[in-house]
Amino acid sequence: MYPAELVKPMREDLTKVGFSELYTANDVEEALKKEGTTLVVVNSVCGCAAANARPGAAMSLQNDKKPDNLVTVFAGVDREAVDAARAQMVPFPPSSPSMALFKNGELVHMLERHHIEGRPADMIAENLKNAYNEYC
Repeated sequence: MYPAELVKPMREDLTKVGFSELYTANDVEEALKKEGTTLVVVNSVCGCAAANARPGAAMSLQNDKKPDNLVTVFAGVDREAVDAARAQMVPFPPSSPSMALFKNGELVHMLERHHIEGRPADMIAENLKNAYNEYC
């Protein structure tokens, strides 16, 4: 577990642009029950989350179509929520950071760590925008 003061600014990178934090398995279950589209970001303390994932997720919201719901869980901090979210991302193996777009509770688009690491934030944003344009 990471100290709260360490992850606070990393959480705020997403909450300040409209993401809601999920802390429990029940939070995840309730979020994915909602109709429409839900983007789940598995946040992380790693450098690729800071340089690529969080900025890419934020930039992706500058699009005509976007998810109805934006939620995030934090790997290494909110274990119960992260485990529950990852269980919904099967068959993809656990990775952080990662991003999953769900439509009416069904996984329709996935970005794993290997899609994020080493790629610029604008490329990640474009990938997500393309998914939004198809599913939202």
